[in-house]
Amino acid sequence: MEEVKTFIVLEDDEDTRLDAFLAQEIQSRSRTYIQALIKDKKVTVNEKIEKASYKVSEEDIVEISIPEPKELNIEPENIDVEIVYEDSELAVIYKPRGMVVHPAPGNYTGTLVNALLYHMKGNLSSINGIIRPGIVHRIDKDTSGLLLIAKTDNAHRHLSHQLKNHSIKRVYFLICHNEVKEDEFTVDAPIGRNPKDRLKMAVVVSGKNAVTHFKVLSRGEGYTYLQATLETGRTHQIRVHMAYKGYPLLGDPLYGPKNPKIKIDGQLLHAGVIGFVHPFTNEFMEFSNEPPQVFKEALRKLSLD
Repeated sequence: MEEVKTFIVLEDDEDTRLDAFLAQEIQSRSRTYIQALIKDKKVTVNEKIEKASYKVSEEDIVEISIPEPKELNIEPENIDVEIVYEDSELAVIYKPRGMVVHPAPGNYTGTLVNALLYHMKGNLSSINGIIRPGIVHRIDKDTSGLLLIAKTDNAHRHLSHQLKNHSIKRVYFLICHNEVKEDEFTVDAPIGRNPKDRLKMAVVVSGKNAVTHFKVLSRGEGYTYLQATLETGRTHQIRVHMAYKGYPLLGDPLYGPKNPKIKIDGQLLHAGVIGFVHPFTNEFMEFSNEPPQVFKEALRKLSLD
């Protein structure tokens, strides 16, 4: 049975996009999910079907029908995935560019979780439920690199505790627009949802504490190659902090320039190093991995290698 919600547009919300208005009113649902409902004609404005880009007016009556949630059954899939390290408690996985970490509405197949369910025979931590089994932390779809996977609940609790205490070593490599002047710098700026665009994050006063340490590795004409070490792990943290400083990542579709000179599909950001204390042996373990070929080619073309 569908749940029907009705909203009357107030003066303050006039001229807001329909999808943005509903995302603001129904914060338990993502804007992407709402856009899908609009496309499926589950939303009306004054009893008429409108597009997501429709600008609402004061006193518009917006009605949305939210379908009953479907019971999810995430299937194992024989997708190639590089297992860098594995034991009975945990694994370190290399996630390629373009792969989503876990299923989400409209995207229930082809994810890293689907691959892990196949290769690890379902031996994954249950702490994050059916959608994110074993997933201790995430990286964006177009970010490549190393991820920690928990195979037992005990390992998951230990690794999550290390994340919370900022004791897990996470080093990223990136290429950004413009030449960074400082050799080393730290960005300590809170990150939260962008109030003007819910698809984006931003530096906002009400955001969560976010700290990133940067080190320049090489400079080219108009571009810089850097290393970034996370102290915290907010959504899009490195991408947001670099854009905030005036150095958006090369290829970044959300925070980069609208018409870049060099067009690359997806930000050049690579999670190259991860270090942690093993929850069973208490031994510190560290793993590293080289950036993908597209990253190396960009370094060469920009004379940053």
